[in-house]
Amino acid sequence: MNTNENILKPVWPELRSSRWASRLVQCPSGLASLDGSADRVFSAGSHRFSGLGLLGLADDEGVRLNGGRLGARSGPDAFRQALAVYAASEAAALEGFDLPVFDVGNIRPGDSLTETHERVCAIVTEMLQLGLMPVGIGGGHDLTFPLVRAVIDTLLKPQQKTLDGVYFDAHLDVREEEGSGMPFRRLIKYGGVGTLHLFGMDPLSNTAEHLRWFEAHGGRLADWAPGEWPDSQAQFVSICLDVVDMAQAPGVSAPAPVGWPAARLAEYAEAAGRNPSVCCFDIMELCPANDEQGRTARLAAHLFLRFLAGLNQRILNQQGAAA
Repeated sequence: MNTNENILKPVWPELRSSRWASRLVQCPSGLASLDGSADRVFSAGSHRFSGLGLLGLADDEGVRLNGGRLGARSGPDAFRQALAVYAASEAAALEGFDLPVFDVGNIRPGDSLTETHERVCAIVTEMLQLGLMPVGIGGGHDLTFPLVRAVIDTLLKPQQKTLDGVYFDAHLDVREEEGSGMPFRRLIKYGGVGTLHLFGMDPLSNTAEHLRWFEAHGGRLADWAPGEWPDSQAQFVSICLDVVDMAQAPGVSAPAPVGWPAARLAEYAEAAGRNPSVCCFDIMELCPANDEQGRTARLAAHLFLRFLAGLNQRILNQQGAAA
């Protein structure tokens, strides 16, 4: 598969040097722009990375299949629009952050959900081979499955290790049927996943059968504080924006009338960046068609930057330990 044929050019406004987004490295010809020769500069899940790769998971076919509100396929570019006008280029929380962050563009959806998933998996595999930690912006939550699957196949299986997961979602997302509500059942069945920790589940939006299945397959409803992140060989972190109260995050595929406050979620996003086991991160279900005044897109940009702020602390800690 020629992965560069399956990457679409991202949509950015004109970037101002005063904003943090001006520091991103845009890849006009996708992954072909990178040579993978940069020095490895930080560790994640026992692997060395030279930078981050921002990938737009621009598809919402899974949302359609599950009867959700359409529009999340436009989420990645709405995120870019919000990031372009948010945060100072030399923000205090990111002082000293010099890790390159590459925007490799958006996936080109396939003719079926399976084909789209295969494209995501191939692109993320190539990103990993180039030394980039994947950061996905979506898009239907089903796209977390191929994103994480590529990490399992490329980084964990060769070392006979498992990948634990932490996700924030009003929904368990362990449906049997194909769609945006299936990613974590698919990951468990695929193999290579250890413990899954879920924050924010709404017991009115999930069936008892799904909860029993989740817990019977090693899933845990989590309540630990950001500073009490559990140890792991390697972890992925996935944020579904519908975990946030719809008053603060109206632009999602399935809004939560009584969800988390955004400030609470941001603390966990930063803690995920700090944690040395986290080697994959995504923010999903941004639906700009329902996003009044762009509030949810701006929140997604904030969560991304808080993750980077935590990662900055991780790098400083690792450099201090190596000195």
